Amino acid sequence: MEDNKLKNEIKNELVSHLEKSYSVEDLADALKYHGSAAFKLIVQELAILERERAVVVTHDGNFKINPSELKIEGVFHSNSKGFGFVGFDDDSEDAFIAPDDTMNAMNMDRVEVQITKPAEKGSDRGPAGKVIKILECHYTHVVGEFFKTTDDQGYIGQIKLKDKKLAGYRCYVTDAGINPTPGEVVLVDITEYPNEKHPDAMVGVAKQIIGSVDDPGIDILQIVYAHDVPSQFPEDVMQEADAIPDHVLPEETKGREDITDQDLVTIDAEESKDLDDAVTAWKLPNGNYHLGVHIADVSHYVKPGTMLDREAYKRGTSCYLTDRVIPMLPRRLSNGICSLNEGELRLCMSCDMEITPQGKVVKSRVHPSVMRSKARMTYNAVNEIIENKDADTRKKYADLVPMFETMNELHKILYNARRRRGAIDFNDNEAKIIVNKEGHPIDIQLRTRGTAERLIESFMLAANETVAETYNKLKVPFIYRIHEVPDATRVKEFFEFLTAFGINIKADTDHLEPKTLQNILSKVAGKPVEAMVSVMLLRSMQQAKYSDKCVGHFGLGAKYYTHFTSPIRRYPDMFIHRLIHYYEENGINDTTKAKYADVVGEVAVHCSETERRAVDTERAVDAMMKAEYMSDRIGEEYDGVISSVMKFGLFIELPNTVEGLVHISRMKDDYYQYVPKYMALVGRNTKRTFKIGQDVRVKCVGVDVDQSSVDFEILEVEKTPISDLLPKQQNHTRGRFNNHKSNNSHDQKRGNGNKSSHSFTIKKRK
Repeated sequence: MEDNKLKNEIKNELVSHLEKSYSVEDLADALKYHGSAAFKLIVQELAILERERAVVVTHDGNFKINPSELKIEGVFHSNSKGFGFVGFDDDSEDAFIAPDDTMNAMNMDRVEVQITKPAEKGSDRGPAGKVIKILECHYTHVVGEFFKTTDDQGYIGQIKLKDKKLAGYRCYVTDAGINPTPGEVVLVDITEYPNEKHPDAMVGVAKQIIGSVDDPGIDILQIVYAHDVPSQFPEDVMQEADAIPDHVLPEETKGREDITDQDLVTIDAEESKDLDDAVTAWKLPNGNYHLGVHIADVSHYVKPGTMLDREAYKRGTSCYLTDRVIPMLPRRLSNGICSLNEGELRLCMSCDMEITPQGKVVKSRVHPSVMRSKARMTYNAVNEIIENKDADTRKKYADLVPMFETMNELHKILYNARRRRGAIDFNDNEAKIIVNKEGHPIDIQLRTRGTAERLIESFMLAANETVAETYNKLKVPFIYRIHEVPDATRVKEFFEFLTAFGINIKADTDHLEPKTLQNILSKVAGKPVEAMVSVMLLRSMQQAKYSDKCVGHFGLGAKYYTHFTSPIRRYPDMFIHRLIHYYEENGINDTTKAKYADVVGEVAVHCSETERRAVDTERAVDAMMKAEYMSDRIGEEYDGVISSVMKFGLFIELPNTVEGLVHISRMKDDYYQYVPKYMALVGRNTKRTFKIGQDVRVKCVGVDVDQSSVDFEILEVEKTPISDLLPKQQNHTRGRFNNHKSNNSHDQKRGNGNKSSHSFTIKKRK
C-alpha cells in the first residue's frame, strides 16, 4: 500500500463528510482496509496529517478535517445572474459561489474561498463555497465615455462602461483628478469598489483623456485601454530604437554564415510590413530535401536589460486590431532593420533541415547567418504559381518557379507526416473586417487559406519542432510551446456525448493519443454532426501555453515544440534566439545552464499571460466591429448555422462569421426544453429540435454595439426538424407558448443584469 495514496484517501473521505468525525475503525471500514497491518498504517497517516494540521482530533478522540484545510485561492468568474465560479485547480471542478456568498467580488478577481460543500462523489456537481477574502482586484481602472445625469450622487459625473462583465455596474467620478467634459472618453483609476450595501457601483479618479467619443477609432482605443494593452512607446524607448542603424554594419556579419547566395524568399500576406521569415528548399542528390527556414535575428538588436527589451517584454506580443497593429517593437525595427525586406542585407537565425520523402528530419543545424531576400512574395502570387499555374505570374518569377514546385512537394510530405502521427486539423473560418476612412466597418471578407499559406505553416512547424528537439536534447534551460493532453474526465464526457449520436469510441482516456481524436473528426467529416463534434472536441481540450517544461504539443502530435519563427511579433521567439546565441557563444556547462535556469519559467508564464491579453483584446474588437457592421443591417435576413445551444437560446453564425443570439424568449412557437445530452433545444409540443450544426434562416432584429451583441429571430420555423430527444415527461402544466418571459438581453452570457440605484458612501476594499 502506497503511503501517499492512503493519506489522500483518508483526506478525501474526511472532506466528503464534513459533518462527521471518524474513529480509526470507522476510517478502516469506510476505506475497505482490513487487518492489523492496514490499521497500523492508517494510525501512522493520521498522526502525520495531524502534525501537518490537515486533521484535528475531536474531544472524543475521533478525527475530522481541519476547517482551514478547506480554504482555496482562485480566480472568480462572475455570471450575470449574480452567482459565480472559482477556478483553483486544473484537475478539479470549479467551486460554485452563490449570489449571497460572492462578497461582491468582480469578474476575474483573485479570491480566497471557504469550501462549504465538497464535490459529490459520483456526480458531475463540483464543490460549493463562499468568498471570505478578496486577495487581488482584477479591475484597477476602467475606460468609458464621461457623462452627467441628475443622479450622480454628489460626484462630478459617471462613465459609460462597455465591458460586458461590467454592464450591471455604475462608475462615479470624483473631482480628485482631471475634470472631463461630457463626451470625452477617459481612463479612470478605481479607488472604491462595490460593497454589500451598494453592490452595483464603484468610484474612481479620472486620470487621462483618451479622446472624444466622436473620434474615428476611439471605440477600438477604449478596448485597448480597458485590456491594459500598452499602445504608446515611451520616448526613451523610441530614442533607443532610433539609435539603431537602419542597415547591417560590416562588423555585425562576423561569425555568421553567409547565405546570400541562396534563393531565399519571404512569403506573406499582401498587407504585411514586418517580414520575419524567409524560406528556401531544394532536392538533395540522395533523394532527400533541404529546407532552410531563416528568421530575422531581432535578439541582435534588442539586448537584455535595455529599455527596448523591457518594453517588448511588457507587451509580450503584437496585437492585430482590424485596421491597425499595436506592435511589440517600434516600427523602425519591425518594419525596418528587422524586416527581411527584398534585396536588403539582414541578420538572421537559421534552421537548416534535411528531410526524407517520409517527412522525417534526419539532419539539422541551428546557427546565426546573414542573408538577402531574392523576392518579396505574397500568398496570392505563390498560389497563382502553384495552384492556378498562371502563365503571367510564372513568367514573372521564372527563376523561382522550380523552387516553389519543390516547396509544394515538401509541404505535402510534411503535412502527410503530421497527419500520420495524429495532428488535429481544425478548419476554422477567419474573417477580415474592411473599414472605411472613418473606421466604420463596411464589409466582412472570409480569408481563404491556400497552398501557399499551408506551405509556410508546414515549414514553420518543422523549424519550431526541430529547434525544440535540438535544445531539449542538450538539456539546457529553454522555453517550449506546450499543449497538454486533455483532462481524462473531460474526454470521457466527450466520448459519452458521442455515443448519443451512435459514435462509439474505444480508447483509454488516461493515455489518450492525438490520432484517436483525429480519427473522430475523420469519421464525421461532411456529416450533419461534424460541427457539433468539432465544437465539443475543442471544449474538451486544454489551452496551449508557454512553459520551461517540454511536455509536447498534443494538438500537433509533436513530442517537441517551441516558437522560434516570429521574433518581431512574439517575445518568446526573440527570447529563444537570445538563448541560442548565449549557448553558442558560451558553451553548455553547469555555469551557463545556471544563468537562465530560474528565468525561463518566469518568462514563459508572463508570455502566456500577455498572449491571452492580446487574444482577448483582438476578440473584443472583432466582436464590436461585427456588431457595428450589423447595426446597419437590422431587418435583413440571412442563412446561418447554429454554432452553440444554451438553456437560454441559440447562437447562430452567419457565413461571414458574425454570431448572434436567438434568445429563448423569441422562440414563441412552443415551450423549448434544453436536453444537455444532445445539446439541443426541443419543443415540448411540436418536438421541433435545434442542434449545433443545423442550418437556419434568421432575421437580424437588434444590435447593441456597446455590448457587442447581435440579436436574431428564427424564420421559417415550420421547416425545423423534429425529434424524440425529450426525456419522457409527466403531465406539463405550463402553457404551450410559455417560454421565459425575460426581455431579449443576453443574460447568461453577456454582462450583468441591472441592479437598483441607491444613495451611498462607498468603502474602500482592503
